[in-house]
Amino acid sequence: MDELTALSDAELVERSSEGDSAAFGQLVLRYRRAAYSVALSVTRRHEDAEDAAQEAFAAALSRLEECRDPERFGGWFLTIVRNRSRNLLRRERIRQSEPIPITVASREPGPEKVSERADLRARLRGALEVLTQVQREVVLLHDLEGWKHREIAERLDMPSGTVRSHLHHARKMLREQLSIPPLAEERERTG
Repeated sequence: MDELTALSDAELVERSSEGDSAAFGQLVLRYRRAAYSVALSVTRRHEDAEDAAQEAFAAALSRLEECRDPERFGGWFLTIVRNRSRNLLRRERIRQSEPIPITVASREPGPEKVSERADLRARLRGALEVLTQVQREVVLLHDLEGWKHREIAERLDMPSGTVRSHLHHARKMLREQLSIPPLAEERERTG
């Protein structure tokens, strides 16, 4: 498998097109976290994000020949993820079913900690709601997944400066929503 990790996206796409399941497996490993993050930025729910990412991988595998520039597989694939996520939301709206309540795992330390985490999650979800979809994608890919500005720019097909701008504005809005002073955020990063 080490040989596959050294291959470019274009080489992996070519091998996958020829039926090499290990090559496609490497693409899955390479993009699964990004797919989840992008799907989560659209769906805003863990379960839906997982479903959308899985559907996107299946769609990408069956449509590899449609990837005109295999070297830019990431951008092409993340577009599929966004579209599958939006489709999933449309299907869910049609069903109009009640959401399944989130259950607490038994390994949680206690009700107080669980309540704290739930409050933090709710505050974070609410703060993410004020961001545009692109801002959510950029902040999740950069801050959660650790992608560099250049990588995000390539994958989302936008200039690196635009990525930096979206990230700056997204963080500013998140600080305002979560009432975090800019210096406190900086101390958290360096401390």
